[in-house]
Amino acid sequence: MKKTCLILAILTYANFTTSLMAQDSQEETTQVKYRRSSLYTLMVTDNEREHNEIIQQSFVDSPIPDKFNNHTIVSRTVPKKYDETLSKVELREAQKEAISEYLNTNDIAKSMVSKWFNRSEKGGFNMDLISERGSYNATELDVTIAKSNKRGLSLLADAGEELIKNTFVVVNDFKYTNKEEIAKKANKWLSAVSSAASSVGADGLSLAAEATTAVADVAGKGYVIKTRSYLYKLVWNEEVAAIFYNDFWTDDVNFDEAKKIAFDATDIFKLELIGSEVAWADLQSSSFSKKTDEELIAVATVKSVDAVVAKLQKKYEVFRTKTPLYSGDPLSAQIGLKEGLEKGDKYEVLEQVINKEGKTVYERVGVIKVDKSQIWDNRYMASEDEESNDDVKEYTAFKGSKNKYYSGMLIRQIN
Repeated sequence: MKKTCLILAILTYANFTTSLMAQDSQEETTQVKYRRSSLYTLMVTDNEREHNEIIQQSFVDSPIPDKFNNHTIVSRTVPKKYDETLSKVELREAQKEAISEYLNTNDIAKSMVSKWFNRSEKGGFNMDLISERGSYNATELDVTIAKSNKRGLSLLADAGEELIKNTFVVVNDFKYTNKEEIAKKANKWLSAVSSAASSVGADGLSLAAEATTAVADVAGKGYVIKTRSYLYKLVWNEEVAAIFYNDFWTDDVNFDEAKKIAFDATDIFKLELIGSEVAWADLQSSSFSKKTDEELIAVATVKSVDAVVAKLQKKYEVFRTKTPLYSGDPLSAQIGLKEGLEKGDKYEVLEQVINKEGKTVYERVGVIKVDKSQIWDNRYMASEDEESNDDVKEYTAFKGSKNKYYSGMLIRQIN
């Protein structure tokens, strides 16, 4: 009897310890320090649009997607292009050109570089932000020290490739449509169909039309947003980096006024247009019917930004982010519908390695596939779109080799 109790006690302790270890592993995973891409988002503001002030404030208050570092600088809006002489296609092209012109004339690229290097009011730079975001040793990253040895130069190059080079700007051009307006137009047409059907004794068609009218009434609350977004990437290569460190770098302790003036005058920093994408965002009307227009606009704005970022990542490989595995068993990651996950999506699993030169490289250790039976709905306010379910797992499950992957490894979409 004593032996049996002892065995039970040992098993209980083992299970308890295993449970704690698993819990600690997942807590550590949620705090994994990995090198995110950095993002700055703006919107085209339309002063003639209904609810423009609410839309603009909702956008400014909306969070940067959490898979990115927030690299926001002062301005968040780009002026709308108005020209009644142009067709819709011509006006869209003119707006794209106006966005690029705005970014260039306002030195947005230079301002983003200034933020990366924490430029002070005096005009000096430091490596604090790069050290923080990249988990580098701040002392080793000191430019004066780094330039004096090979490892230091490798660290500077690594920081540039891993962090600065992966800095993006997304400019959103929103078109908001009130669903009640769409529903009213639909109802007028459907009512006409119903009346015509009744007059000729087509009761079946009449009932079908009336049923469709009811559906349109339910769907007629909230907003539909069409978002056309333009993706830009900060140009940071060996040539630009060499000019910056040699001609412009100065810190507040060893301040060089000439280098400050040279940085102020330069126009070498550029943003490259990668491409554009269009996405739609809709609200489930029945769940949001009690919300005010202001609340609906705020929710729709966040959803539209998430939707277009997900589409841009699918379309442009350079914009795809890395995500840490949440767990190796079950094989999972904390991404989902907000990031545009679909059944059949494949991800490469990467292991971060430091090579002989001290630079970060990513080695593929395998490929995993989204488990269609468990895709996490992490879209903004998704819990209000449907009945609350306490059993919902806050991660997406993947299919892949067992006992091969572990929490903290990084995954990146490949299709």
